[in-house]
Amino acid sequence: MSIDTKTAGRVAKLARIKVEEADLPALAQEFTNILGFIEQLNEVDVEGVEPMTSVTPQRLYRRDDTVTDGDQQAAVLANAPDAREGFFAVPMVVE
Repeated sequence: MSIDTKTAGRVAKLARIKVEEADLPALAQEFTNILGFIEQLNEVDVEGVEPMTSVTPQRLYRRDDTVTDGDQQAAVLANAPDAREGFFAVPMVVE
């Protein structure tokens, strides 16, 4: 697939990249090279290859997905300038 200068200019405009008119042929060639590389990648047979999250095999730490209160109420309220009955106390702003 080949990209012409008009298409390269439109892509640059959509990406909000200012490209001088004289630089459009080089940009079009770069786009063409990128698309050629993508076409090469599409030729690779990846049937049966599982997706990877990392190049090194790692086992992810998993924990039970349970809802808790965090058990941090006292530590959080210790930073509050005014705390009452287990909540942050703030001045009334609406009368």
